[in-house]
Amino acid sequence: MPKNENTMIGWNRRQFLHHTLSGAGVAMSASGLALALPAMLPAQTNLTPDQALDELLAGNQRFASNQLSSIEHDLTALKEHTVDKQEPFAAVLGCADSRVPVELIFDQTIGHIFVTRLAGNIVTPEVIASLEYGVAVLGVKVILVLGHTGCGAVKAAMKADDAPGQISVLYQHLRPAVEKSGGKIDQAIEMNAKFQAELLRTSSTVVRDALKGGKLKVEAGVYDLATGKVTLSPGSAAKAGSSPGVRAERRDSGGRPDGKAKRA
Repeated sequence: MPKNENTMIGWNRRQFLHHTLSGAGVAMSASGLALALPAMLPAQTNLTPDQALDELLAGNQRFASNQLSSIEHDLTALKEHTVDKQEPFAAVLGCADSRVPVELIFDQTIGHIFVTRLAGNIVTPEVIASLEYGVAVLGVKVILVLGHTGCGAVKAAMKADDAPGQISVLYQHLRPAVEKSGGKIDQAIEMNAKFQAELLRTSSTVVRDALKGGKLKVEAGVYDLATGKVTLSPGSAAKAGSSPGVRAERRDSGGRPDGKAKRA
């Protein structure tokens, strides 16, 4: 089948951001939309960015080894606690794939993770705005961009065939990783997660300022559908501390980690 002529061939990241972000700004201005963000909610946890990442990885270890702890939480109490506010300790940008249930694979429950999901775990102006809310208002300590093995969106972008409806719109967001993957799907998936994470770090002033202030980490990783394990991109695990040895078992009254994670 012929390739879609509308795919963003040759666009670099700066051109793409200018196109999408300026378009979003025009739309908001035209509608007269005024965003008034509430003051940051008080943090429910004392986790540092490193500890927040450790907690995600420790939860994934529990999930992968079939030792879930989140199912033991009192859901009635959790729902009552989160009726008027939410205080997640982490945010995840994941794929829309039904095989990647974010809260479950990190062994978390109601109110713990601020989740955005789009096919291909791609960064768009809407995703940036959502995650900026998570950082500036909710006070999340870590953002994890999570790809997964066998990603259909990445596979489609590699083929770049014509597709029904607006499916091919995804291709332009995935093309930077695809072009550097050497035709290898696993490499394209990992590179895409890393590219989208870097896009967040550099395109959002909210995220960038939080990173500079040591209040936030932005990392990339890949979830393995077969094993249930999340692997951080090279260098992330070292920066996160001894994550494989973390046992984040102590939780506060809301079922959240209390910042006193034990190490094995």
